Amino acid sequence: MIWHFALVNATSMISSIFFILVSSFLILHFFRKTSTLQILNTWWLSFENRFHVYQSFKVPRYNHNFQENQLYRKIITYLDSLPSVQDSDFTNLFSGSNPSDIFLHLDANQIVDDTFLGAKLKWTKHAVDDSDSAALVLRIRKKDKRRIFLQYFQHVLSVADEIEQRRKEIKLHINTGAGERSRWRSVPFNHPASFDTVAMDGELKNKVKSDLEQFMKSKQYYHHRLGRVWKRSYLLYGSSGTGKSSFIAAMAKFLNYDVYDFDISKITDGSDWKTLLMQTTSKSMIVIEDLDRLLSSKSTAINVSLSSVLNFMDGVVSCCGEERVMVFTMNGSKDEVDEAVLRPGRVDVHIHFPLCDFSTFKILASSYLGLKEHKLFPQVEEVFSQTGPRLSPAEVGEIMISNRNSPSRALKTVITALQVKYSGMLKDSGSGRSSDDGAEPGTVICRESVHTVREFRKLYGLLRLGSRRKDEPNYSGPIEKEAPRIEGRVG
Repeated sequence: MIWHFALVNATSMISSIFFILVSSFLILHFFRKTSTLQILNTWWLSFENRFHVYQSFKVPRYNHNFQENQLYRKIITYLDSLPSVQDSDFTNLFSGSNPSDIFLHLDANQIVDDTFLGAKLKWTKHAVDDSDSAALVLRIRKKDKRRIFLQYFQHVLSVADEIEQRRKEIKLHINTGAGERSRWRSVPFNHPASFDTVAMDGELKNKVKSDLEQFMKSKQYYHHRLGRVWKRSYLLYGSSGTGKSSFIAAMAKFLNYDVYDFDISKITDGSDWKTLLMQTTSKSMIVIEDLDRLLSSKSTAINVSLSSVLNFMDGVVSCCGEERVMVFTMNGSKDEVDEAVLRPGRVDVHIHFPLCDFSTFKILASSYLGLKEHKLFPQVEEVFSQTGPRLSPAEVGEIMISNRNSPSRALKTVITALQVKYSGMLKDSGSGRSSDDGAEPGTVICRESVHTVREFRKLYGLLRLGSRRKDEPNYSGPIEKEAPRIEGRVG
């Protein structure tokens, strides 16, 4: 009798649970089909609005001229970064330009909660059949709106700018045409150089990085305290092959700025400077290479006056954009350029790129050969102390690349190349020629060496051949044919 009673109770309980589950399913199905939940939500919102608790703001995707609303794009970027999107029940996943990058994006009619200075805000991405009518709607309490509205949107735009800057693909822009047809064409900027790979004194490198970081955070300082245009100018000077171009690439990647490389051969007069400069964007690097050649009276192929260059550097037109870095390079000594060009305000930071000394050699040996120490390092250091810097980092790097399978041979070849270059300098000095005309005693003036690829190949080929013969057991003497000198002239 007891077992029968227990069985009846269990059966009744199971039936009740089944009835509740079926009823819940039917109710939810009914609500979904009839949009009852949406109707109830609308009634509640209408009730709140009747008492003027909340205020709504609509941000359409396109304006009345069918142009994209930049505010809409920035708000979407900001909302996609919020934790509430990551924690929501349904969110879209998209890949970026790099397949390993995955980004979250709002779904249609998804509500995103946000908080700012203690206020709660709700964003909704409205889904419509016509994509041109897409919009975002912000709901905020009226009492909070009066307190945080402007600060909140400044916060949204600031965060969105930072996100877009991190995700931006850097582009290299090159000017084409001349006169009224002056335009920029762009390609992806995929230069592999970075501050980690640039062969430069570590302390100097850190100073440059710190200067760039401080510049990027100084908008209020430049605009409100100084009343100056938010830009900074750098001069990179030194012999060809000392790493100026790689350093520019490292700066661009560090800043994540687009690069506008002015081809001065396509600039016919001062108006071209202005036209091209006005077409550049903010958050960009403006690069003018070979400034000394540009301003030289010997440069007859380029019809550019000194005044047009000065106006480009700090004239009224240079104010047409903000947060820009101007970089000028020279292959000779900066003493050869008019002081008015390099005065403070036109060029803020001067960075010298010297020929390869022993400290730079060790950086290159670590990068190219993976050497921190080697038994030949003392001998290399001694040769550097005797000859001084005679090779550019590019020349030393090419020797190491050609001999990367034999570090010992690479170091021996560097020693031989230094000695050959030094002996050539002595011969030129004895014959009345000097590659350092005008240099003060005890100083090293770095000027551009003009050489050909064929001469480089001959030099490095003969040096490698000599090193290999020395390693051979039957080697009995020096190379019979003297290695050709790399002739140079003052740029």
